[in-house]
Amino acid sequence: MKSKNASRSHEFPAVEYQSGFGNHFYSEAIAGALPRDQNSPLVCPYGLYAEQISGTSFTSPRKLNQRSWLYRVKPSVTHEPFKPRVPSHGKLVSEFNESNSSATPTQLRWKPVEIPEVPIDFIDGLYTVCGAGSSYLRHGFAIHMYAANKSMDNCALCSADGDFLIVPQEGRLWITTEFGKLQVSPGETVVLPQGVRFVVDLPDGPSRGYVAEIFGTHFQLPDLGPIGANGLASPRDFLVPVAWFDQGSHPGYVIVQKFGGELFTAKQDFSPFNVVAWHGNYVPYKYDLSKFCPYNTVLIDHGDPSINTVLTAPTDKLGVALLDFVIFPPRWLVAEHTFRPPYYHRNCMSEFMGLIYGGYEAKADGFLPGGASLHSCMTPHGPDTKTYEATTALGNEAGPHRIANTLAFMFESCLIPRVCQWALESPYMDHDYYQCWIGLKSHFTCELGKEQNLDLHNGLEEKK
Repeated sequence: MKSKNASRSHEFPAVEYQSGFGNHFYSEAIAGALPRDQNSPLVCPYGLYAEQISGTSFTSPRKLNQRSWLYRVKPSVTHEPFKPRVPSHGKLVSEFNESNSSATPTQLRWKPVEIPEVPIDFIDGLYTVCGAGSSYLRHGFAIHMYAANKSMDNCALCSADGDFLIVPQEGRLWITTEFGKLQVSPGETVVLPQGVRFVVDLPDGPSRGYVAEIFGTHFQLPDLGPIGANGLASPRDFLVPVAWFDQGSHPGYVIVQKFGGELFTAKQDFSPFNVVAWHGNYVPYKYDLSKFCPYNTVLIDHGDPSINTVLTAPTDKLGVALLDFVIFPPRWLVAEHTFRPPYYHRNCMSEFMGLIYGGYEAKADGFLPGGASLHSCMTPHGPDTKTYEATTALGNEAGPHRIANTLAFMFESCLIPRVCQWALESPYMDHDYYQCWIGLKSHFTCELGKEQNLDLHNGLEEKK
């Protein structure tokens, strides 16, 4: 179903970007709008207001400090008081406890949700699946999904709780931010930092996808260690918007603020996207996942999935992530004398998986684009029966094989997620997921093993 707002995509000019990750950028939509010698002069060029947005504390170490200066037509403080949104949302969570979510070690899988038939924008189409921790305590994460069919109208959203990492699976997103515009297609990802206001337009109509929200920290590129200086996601492939502004009058414009998992609204008479110039390193950015340079085994064994990390949100404990964003892109498998799909595993981390397109190498069927799965801390998981049998049947002479036409991803966290009740009760829950492993048979063939077990039993009896 096409959105009545879909034609709005034709209003957007070609999108320009700046490139780099963690850079200190600057951009001005009007030449000379950016103050040259200081951040906050007595009178800014063109009579603009100076406003800083801080993504870290003022006293964070310089290498970690994130902030940007915005020069706008009117400051963002010019609005009516915030009030609880009516109607309330009800399916957004930012503090996970017994009252709103459940703990379960069972392997879970969901089928793709259908696009709603009634008009629903990105805000109302967003719902929390699982998470851990608390936005109030500034430590934790939430995993959301969304299904929408119309653009946001005369309103903007921002999350005071944490950064949004959005992974669209179907339908492009036109995202307008205070820093400029981004076009994000399936196969790309976008990060919208905590507190940054944005609007999601749907040029293709129906859209669905995944969102990881992190509390109290920000994403960064993983260290490469023994890999060396190159590989995985290159900093130059991350794209940042250029300044664009709307100075028109917008009576009744609504700012929707996500705060503690609840939505609040405030009205103002102007667009929040009235920023004529800006500079800093606290910015929204997007990344094309096809530019990822994967590394892989070239002799034996299957590498740990951490080798495919695009972005990581670290904790204070070295090597332990609050949340990793990991992808499984097209690539070659060449390992010799090796079971090439992901190995059977129990992990101290918890893994939430999604599929953007194609099939996933460890699941022959049942895991569909737009669907999701959750394997929590120390819950066993791995290839299904069909995948295991088909792989071993090829033997050691399988030769090089290219995994093609697929893009899966994983949100991995050191925290144990609690699952929201509506996700557990969802009609899209795959209650037969466990069946994909039930068919795994014992292939143990060593008769000597039986004799050794019998000898051991007899020996114990004699000692008694």
